[in-house]
Amino acid sequence: MLDNFATRMAEVIAGYSVGIKEGDYVVISASTTAAPLVEALYEAILARGGHPQLRLSLPGLQELYFRQASEAQLTFTPPTEEVWINAVDVYIVVEAIDNTKSLAGIDPAKLSTAQQAQAHIVNTFFGRLGAGEMRYHLTLWPTAASAQQAEMGLHAYREFVYKACALDQPDPVAHWTAFRERQERLAAWLDGKTHADVRGPGVDLSFDFNGRRWVSCHGTLNFPDGEIFTGPVEDSVNGRVAFSYPSLYMGKEVSGVSLTFKDGLVVDASAEKGEDHLLAQLEVDAGARRLGEFAIGTNMGIQQYTGNTLFDEKIGGTIHMALGRSIPESGGVNESTVHWDIVHGMQDGGEIWIDGELFYRAGEFMVG
Repeated sequence: MLDNFATRMAEVIAGYSVGIKEGDYVVISASTTAAPLVEALYEAILARGGHPQLRLSLPGLQELYFRQASEAQLTFTPPTEEVWINAVDVYIVVEAIDNTKSLAGIDPAKLSTAQQAQAHIVNTFFGRLGAGEMRYHLTLWPTAASAQQAEMGLHAYREFVYKACALDQPDPVAHWTAFRERQERLAAWLDGKTHADVRGPGVDLSFDFNGRRWVSCHGTLNFPDGEIFTGPVEDSVNGRVAFSYPSLYMGKEVSGVSLTFKDGLVVDASAEKGEDHLLAQLEVDAGARRLGEFAIGTNMGIQQYTGNTLFDEKIGGTIHMALGRSIPESGGVNESTVHWDIVHGMQDGGEIWIDGELFYRAGEFMVG
């Protein structure tokens, strides 16, 4: 059923998503758990004349690091990090999770310290990405741990990933090309508009986006993909949202998140589970309490929660909001080492009004 899974996936990523060209310097960051896809990507890059380099890790090393690292080690950044992030043309990250809860027992303060130490690298990365100087891509290779997190068997989960990426289509590239055209029409409709009101079960929120872009995500930055997003004007967000989906961030599960915004800042925050992690992240830096992104999930091929944001934020019929850093492409200017996407369902009558006109209701776009 899943013939040539890794090869088919690698061909779409190398050919359509990032468009490898002759001479491209390409860094692939992955765990050895992703070996089938890494090998297929390596071959696809070579076939297109690119120069692949691997940054491989071993399962369990991240947990080992945070368990044993001293303050000096947490705040150390290898000098080579700045070098390669400034030189790379294409950066591909392959998730292949061997333990979804590997950092569950780590002190949130240690995670925050390491995040803060990486701030200059994060700024360089987003600066180059926003300037169009590099292409970035995030994807996932299915593992038993991810399947278990999604409450599926491994075979069922592999089929889920395969279909979510539209690899079951006769021509996946044609599928994603048509998908892009539909979403770009929606983004064009939103161009020049200024204000959003988001209403429905669990959400009553408003924000301005004047001077900002709505961006179509159609398989170039993520695979699978499916969202349109913008960067809210930083001091314009007001209201409350009680997120209906749990979230995994930095290896820690948080659920029942409720946030209240006033003039762009989170002024009240709580969670039914993982509240200490939520509150610690809000204190990482000055930008962590603002929204860097508001997005609408559009991949109707994803309809179930899996515990992985790469898929969950794309669920057709949902919205998500990211605490922290703005995506430069949207025109947002909020800076933070945090970028935490949290998902909320709109399927039960949620609405989005744009400049007083109904734009979206219960998972369906009312315009275009």
